[in-house]
Amino acid sequence: MDGSAAIEQNRMALKRIVAALIAMAGLDADREAWGERKTRFTLPRHLWLAVLRLLRPAEAAARRLIIAAARGLTITLPPPRKPAPRPVPPDQFLRRFGIAVTMPAVGVAAAARHSAAPARPRSYCLPLLDALRTPEPYGGRRRTVPAHAAPRIMLPGIIAPHRLPAPASPDDPVSAVRLAQRLTALAAALDDLPGQARRFARWKARRDARLTRRISPLKPGRPPGGRLARIDASATRAKRSHKIREVDEILAHAHALALYALDNPDTS
Repeated sequence: MDGSAAIEQNRMALKRIVAALIAMAGLDADREAWGERKTRFTLPRHLWLAVLRLLRPAEAAARRLIIAAARGLTITLPPPRKPAPRPVPPDQFLRRFGIAVTMPAVGVAAAARHSAAPARPRSYCLPLLDALRTPEPYGGRRRTVPAHAAPRIMLPGIIAPHRLPAPASPDDPVSAVRLAQRLTALAAALDDLPGQARRFARWKARRDARLTRRISPLKPGRPPGGRLARIDASATRAKRSHKIREVDEILAHAHALALYALDNPDTS
């Protein structure tokens, strides 16, 4: 089974969905500006939720396309490198010989600034593994109460009643910096699918060498973000309704491709 044509077809469909999400969020074509944490980028709550509802299944589908594209790739891990020895400060080196040295605080701070390497800008990459849900105690979900409906415990005449915050409004501004970073990572991953496949092949090599704790890159059960009750790539057209979106069908096909790649690795 050669799934290269199916992978490319779903990749192009995902790129169209990502372009639509970028337009919905009002982002420009400069991707480098999206990932800046200092940028104050906000969206109305209803628009932020609308983008997020489509972004989650799109990310899950992209991960499964990467897994399918990595079928047959083998990576040889380099030998483990020994950690480089840390440089010994001058005052500690002289104290080994019994020489008392007192350095001013200003000099120590200046030496630390010169010795420290410049910090590299942090980049956000598309996660290759599905996030696993932390099991709740007693096998149930944790019940949460919104802030505007929390119970108030008070003593009449001693404690004044505390005014609860108003419920969230759909037009409230919500920080969308993280959302923009995720869109950046997803768009970059779809543009460089072979590179992401090699990245996943390196993870598989580390898993085979027992250097990671995860065994499967996919979470048990349904893919995250999808609306299909049963992931069956051949039955998606028959089950299409107003609740089934295009991204759900892409996720169904990508999930089937990923399962085939994991169950039938190409060792030739």
